[in-house]
Amino acid sequence: MSFLDKHKVLETNATLLLVCSLLVVSIGGLVQIAPLFWLENTIEDVDGMRPYTPLELTGRDIYVREGCYTCHSQMIRPMRDEVERYGHYSLAAESKYDHPHQWGSKRTGPDLARVGGRYSDDWHVDHLRDPQSVVPESVMPKYSFLEDTVIDGKYVAELIATNAMVGVPYSDEMIASAQADFKAQADPDSDYDGLLERYGDKVSVRNFDGQAELTEMDALVAYLQMLGTLVDFSTFTPDASR
Repeated sequence: MSFLDKHKVLETNATLLLVCSLLVVSIGGLVQIAPLFWLENTIEDVDGMRPYTPLELTGRDIYVREGCYTCHSQMIRPMRDEVERYGHYSLAAESKYDHPHQWGSKRTGPDLARVGGRYSDDWHVDHLRDPQSVVPESVMPKYSFLEDTVIDGKYVAELIATNAMVGVPYSDEMIASAQADFKAQADPDSDYDGLLERYGDKVSVRNFDGQAELTEMDALVAYLQMLGTLVDFSTFTPDASR
């Protein structure tokens, strides 16, 4: 019996085709899954990664609430065109504290994985108020209403504690100091040293120019300004053993 005759038998016998298909899928699945049982961790630890500060985490929740992920991904693929446009390809470790992650695949707007520090705080505020004023071809809606909602961090300790419950390494001290850290990131004259001690030196402080109250706009900008800034890619070397 020739190969074509054997193949015809397989294609015309539904039960045999089903059994063979399950066998092939099972072998392929085992090849992919079995090695994971011998790995202690599938995410490479990277120097610089830390949990979000209370103000950044509040801003991230606003980002998710407003559905920003539907137009902006946070995942740079290891392809030349993406790396040249956006920066170093995304690492799994950069999303390990995200619940949920914001990878996405649809880019009505540019990828934001490396947007932190590329523009000033004022640029972000202007862009959120009226996107077309800084990017004329933009189809992004206006988010000026974020400036109308004042936030005081009253429940930010609960927010931090909830993230700690799902595995984010917030310490008891971070939870207890959450409201103070929330305010310190906007006012370097407060307990800013304590904030740096708990979260490291890669914490940007917004310049509020005497602004008395924080708004949702301030929290969102704080979140955007930290994206992609934690890992020093000039010294990063991938772990070839993984």
